[in-house]
Amino acid sequence: MVALDTGSDLFWVPCDCIECAPLAGYRETLDRDLGIYKPAESTTSRHLPCSHELCSSGSGCSSPKQPCPYSTDYLQENTTSSGLLIEDVLHLNSRESHAPVKASVIIGCGRKQSGSYLDGIAPDGLLGLGMADISVPSFLARAGLVRNSFSMCFKEYSGRIFFGDQGVSTQQSTPFVPLYGKFQTYAVNVDKSCVGHKCFEGTNFEAIVDSGTSFTALPLNVYKAVTVEFDRQVNASRITQEDDSFEYCYSASPLEMPDVPTVTLNFAANKSFQVVNPTIVRKDGEGSIAGFCLAVQKSPEAIGIIGQNFLTGYHIVFDKENMKLGWYRSECHDLDNSTTVPLGPSQHHSPGDPLPSSEQQTSPTVTPPAVAGKAPTSSGGPSNLHRLLANCCSLLFLTISTVFFIS
Repeated sequence: MVALDTGSDLFWVPCDCIECAPLAGYRETLDRDLGIYKPAESTTSRHLPCSHELCSSGSGCSSPKQPCPYSTDYLQENTTSSGLLIEDVLHLNSRESHAPVKASVIIGCGRKQSGSYLDGIAPDGLLGLGMADISVPSFLARAGLVRNSFSMCFKEYSGRIFFGDQGVSTQQSTPFVPLYGKFQTYAVNVDKSCVGHKCFEGTNFEAIVDSGTSFTALPLNVYKAVTVEFDRQVNASRITQEDDSFEYCYSASPLEMPDVPTVTLNFAANKSFQVVNPTIVRKDGEGSIAGFCLAVQKSPEAIGIIGQNFLTGYHIVFDKENMKLGWYRSECHDLDNSTTVPLGPSQHHSPGDPLPSSEQQTSPTVTPPAVAGKAPTSSGGPSNLHRLLANCCSLLFLTISTVFFIS
C-alpha cells in the first residue's frame, strides 16, 4: 500500500530493511496487513547496474556492474529514503480485457528511511508519479502499454488512479507550464482567484499541482486577498487556535454549521476550478465539531501549491501526451464514462484542441479534506523550488493510497 505523490518521481517500498517504519498495527484502520518487498523471493527481480542510463548515482560507483544506489531527500525534517534500485515486474488490472497487465519498472528497494517516514508517513512505500523517466507512468507509456497520461480521483478519504486515462470530452483543462525554464513538475498558471462572486485582478501566479501536499499554499498577496475576503463573507465568529496551522478559524457546532463562501481558481480561456470544500473541521476532546478553518497556507515563494484538499471531489487528469491538466467533478464511484484508451502507444504527438468549458457549481459543505504525506524530490531542481516544497506544508498522516503487486 503506497502513497500517491505527483510531486516526486521514484517508486520505492520498504525492502531488506536496515531502518524502516514499523508495519504492525495497521490492520484495524486499513483492513489489511502491510508487507516488506523481498527481491530475493522474486524470480523476476534484478539489481539495476550502475551503467544503466537511469542510475543517477553511477558516477559514484566503483564498478559499472555494481548495483545502483539511490538516496532521495524530501526536504521535510530531514526526511529521506535510500537503498538500491531494482528492476521488477508490476502487475496492474486492465479496464479493457480484465486481464492483468505486466510492466517492467524500476523500484527503489528502500533499505533505510529517516525523518517523518519513520513516524508512519507512507510506511509501506511511496509511488512517485512525476514527469521524470524513472516514474511508473513514464515506464508504462514508453513500453507502449498506455497513453502518456494518468488520472486520479479523490474522495474524502480514498481515491483511485488510472494509468493511460485521458479523461472525458467535457472536462476542463489548462496547459502545463515550465518552471525556471524546464518542464520538471506539474505546474499551471492561475490567472486569478475568487471568493464567492468577488474576484481579484492581479493575483495571477504559477502553481504546482501536488497530490503529496496535504493543504494548498498561496503566494502571500493571493493568500491575503483570499483569506481577508473569505473572513468578510463567512457568517461565523472567528476564533483563535492553539496551534498555528491555519490563520482563519471559526466556531461551529453539529447543530449550527454556517454557510461557507466558495473559493475558485480561474485559468486561461475562462476555465474555472471551484474548490468543493476549502475548509477543515476542528473537533473537541470528545470528538464533536467545535469549529472549522480555511485550509490554506502561505507559500514562502511566489509559486503556489494546489494540494490534495483542493483536489478532493474531482477527477484530475495529468496528460503528459498533450501537456495539460484536466479536471471534472466526480464522486469516484461512477467512472464508466471515462475515455477507454487502447493499449498501445500514441499515434500523434501534437496537443489536441482545447476542451470546452463546462463549469460545474456546487456549494461546499464543512467536512474534513483528505490528507497525504508530502514528498517533494530534491534532485535536479532550483534551490528556490526546493525551499517552496520544503516549507509549504508539514507532513501529515497517510490516507490516499493504492495497492500494487510486485512479482
